[in-house]
Amino acid sequence: MSFEFYRKLPTPQEIKNMYPVPEAIAMKKEENDKEIRKVFTGESDKFILIIGPCSADNEEALLDYTNRLKDIQEKVKDKIIIIPRVYTNKPRTTGKGYKGMLHQPDPEKAPDLLQGLITIRHLFLKIMENTGFPIADEMLYPENHRYFSDILSYVAVGARSVEDQQHRLTTSGIDIPVGMKNPTSGDLSIMLNSIEAAQAGHSFLYRGWDVETSGNDIAHAILRGAVNQYGQCIPNYHYEDLIHLYDMYIKKGFANPAVVVDTNHSNSNKQYLEQIRIAKEIMHNRKHSPELKSFVKGLMVESYIEDGAQKVGEGIYGKSITDPCLGWDKTVELINIVYGYL
Repeated sequence: MSFEFYRKLPTPQEIKNMYPVPEAIAMKKEENDKEIRKVFTGESDKFILIIGPCSADNEEALLDYTNRLKDIQEKVKDKIIIIPRVYTNKPRTTGKGYKGMLHQPDPEKAPDLLQGLITIRHLFLKIMENTGFPIADEMLYPENHRYFSDILSYVAVGARSVEDQQHRLTTSGIDIPVGMKNPTSGDLSIMLNSIEAAQAGHSFLYRGWDVETSGNDIAHAILRGAVNQYGQCIPNYHYEDLIHLYDMYIKKGFANPAVVVDTNHSNSNKQYLEQIRIAKEIMHNRKHSPELKSFVKGLMVESYIEDGAQKVGEGIYGKSITDPCLGWDKTVELINIVYGYL
C-alpha cells in the first residue's frame, strides 16, 4: 500500500470553530483588507512592505518581532503598510529538512499536522490581537487555505508552485491580494499565465467539492530572481527588468497592474545583507519612472531579530532556522530608507 491514512484531520470549519476570530479582530482585518486593496487598485499611493522571517518557527520570538514592527508602523503609517511575513510552510525542493510550523510546530519534535494547524491559527490570532497587523503567508498547499481564509490578508504563491493548476484556480477564488512569483527558471510568461488564470473565474474540484470562482482581480506578480542551467542566480529587480515586465503586463491587459519585488532569494543570490542595497535601487528606479511608481507596489523582505541563520537545535533566540535574514537593526534601517524615498 502506497499511502497510510494515519489520521483524518478536522475540516477547516471545525478548526475555525475551535479558534474563532473575535469580532474586534474581524473588524480590524476588514479595515486592513480594504486599505491594502486600495494600494493594488491604485486608489492609494501607500507602499507595502511584506517583511518577516524566512519561516515562522517560534511563537515567542514572532510575537516579539511583530510587536517591534508595530512600533515602526506607527512612525511610517502615512506612507507604508507593513504586512508581517508569517510563513508557516517551508517549500523543500527535495522534500528533506524543516517543512515549517504546519508540519512541525516544534522544530525539534516529530511532525504533527493537527497540532500544526492549531498552533498556526493560535499564533495568527495572537499576532492580530497584539498588533492589529494584517498577516501574510505562503500558500504551499492550496487545500489548506480554508483553514486560515478568515485571518490572512495577503497570500504568496511560490516559484515552485506557480505553474501548478490547483494553485492558480484556488487563487481565482480568494478575495485578498495573491502574489504569483516568477518560476525558478525566470520565465515571465509562466508567471503571467498564472496571473491570467487567477484573474479569471473557473469551475473545478476543491476539497471534495465542485466549486465555482469569480476571479481575483488583485492577483499580481512577484519578482524573486531566477536560476540558470548552471545554478547561477540571475536577478530581475533592475530597472530594465521592471520596465520589461510592465510592458508585458500592459500588453496583456490585466486588471490592476502590480508587482512586488522580493529583495532576497535569487535576487540577492541569498546574500541577505544585500537586501538593503537592492531596496535602495528599486526605490530609486521607482522614483525615477512614473510607470514604475504606479506599478511597483511593494517589497518582500526576509528579516528577523538576529542577523543570519542557524541550524535547528542551536537555540539562538530570534534567529532564522531556514534562510538567513536581516537582523532587527538592519531591518529598521531598511524601513527608514524606503520611507525616505516615498
